Amino acid sequence: MEIRELMEFTTLEDKRLKEKFGHYADEEKRTLARTVKVGEEYGELCDEILSRMSLQRKEKLSKKDKENLEKEFTDVIISTLLLAKNIDVDVAKAIENKIIEINKRY
Repeated sequence: MEIRELMEFTTLEDKRLKEKFGHYADEEKRTLARTVKVGEEYGELCDEILSRMSLQRKEKLSKKDKENLEKEFTDVIISTLLLAKNIDVDVAKAIENKIIEINKRY
């Protein structure tokens, strides 16, 4: 998948979420809600990683689906992209700039 396609999906998902949950009168509330959502999804990813490494309590391990790890990574990415869209971050450009910065280290 190209980043352009991912950003198109993000725009579509943003529209769907606004239709489903309504528009906030105050965009700061949407930004806060999306920031909290990123935190929630990151926590779920951490939980899946701990489970994959068998570092959870046994009763939690028995309830985990090993296929969930990929889904949780994706949830973090999509939630982060929605937050970036909300605060007008050009993700493609930001990634490009960060790659340049990282490559300069070497």
